[in-house]
Amino acid sequence: MNIKYLVRKNIQEMQPYSSARDEFKGEASVYLDANENPYNAPYNRYPDPLQWKVKEKISEIKGVTPECIFLGVGSDEPIDLMIRVFCEPHVDNIVLPDPTYGMYHVAAEVNAVEYRCVEPDENFDIQADKILKACDDHTKLIFLCSPNNPTGNSLNRDEVIKVIENFPGIVVLDEAYIDFSSQESLTKKLSDYPNPVILQTFSKAWGMAAVRLGMAFAAKEIIAVLNKIKYPYNINMLTQEYVLKALDKHQDVKKRVKELLAEREKLAADLSLLKCVTKVYPSDANFILVKTVDADNIYRYLLNRGIVVRNRNNAALCSDCLRITVGTAAENKILIEALKNYPG
Repeated sequence: MNIKYLVRKNIQEMQPYSSARDEFKGEASVYLDANENPYNAPYNRYPDPLQWKVKEKISEIKGVTPECIFLGVGSDEPIDLMIRVFCEPHVDNIVLPDPTYGMYHVAAEVNAVEYRCVEPDENFDIQADKILKACDDHTKLIFLCSPNNPTGNSLNRDEVIKVIENFPGIVVLDEAYIDFSSQESLTKKLSDYPNPVILQTFSKAWGMAAVRLGMAFAAKEIIAVLNKIKYPYNINMLTQEYVLKALDKHQDVKKRVKELLAEREKLAADLSLLKCVTKVYPSDANFILVKTVDADNIYRYLLNRGIVVRNRNNAALCSDCLRITVGTAAENKILIEALKNYPG
């Protein structure tokens, strides 16, 4: 696959913005090149535009070379950039299962790109043939979320691989919840294929949603194009410093994930015993989708008791469903006690 032929013509031909920190790399005693204020060091200086120190440390943990890593403001930035790079507005389209993460739809609409939804099976799983059948010559991207949001299930790995192997465009595999899954990340197979882009995040297992840092792993040719069109200093110095320190404690993340997985199983068992819950869907994420007798009323009932869950009643195939994040043991107990007393 030649990535060049997938990239929009104007993106291929554009000259990227060259920042002061792009033109000079290394250390100096006097910096007079970037119109920075000479006071308030070190925060008077622009941050590393390509975040090499952070990428090198991520590389050690993930086993992906730094040149194959893109860092964005959450996963939403690379989602948007992928559409901007590969999809011609009012011409091209993306394909995705539905229900899934809503920002794929939003990013497509913002960029005037058609999105085509493919209904999954009764277990919210994909069928590669149906996904591929929905594509045409103007389909540049397929978005797959595994484990999927809001349903919580990991997609069938063989079907995902079949899509990657048979689609002549880019397959974006969003692994935001992969740390909670029984499946291994597909980053292990990234070098086997030219066309996947794998998204991960520091928001979920790492517990850093407020920090807003997402990762994209892909062939270095794809990463180079994302770097070409991103804003010059998209990741600030405070974020880079904080994440560097957090990466030294990655073993603590595994411990917290293990605790959350135990709580997920207990919460699922407790929910299944409630009269107001009619189905608890299997979950490979840090949340559980449950079908209830009346999602709208139960949602309002919980709000009145200071408990916030996500009402997914209007999502495709999720009628009367609530999405419930796995909290601490104490938080989960409060939720279950409230639902036991639901008067409906």
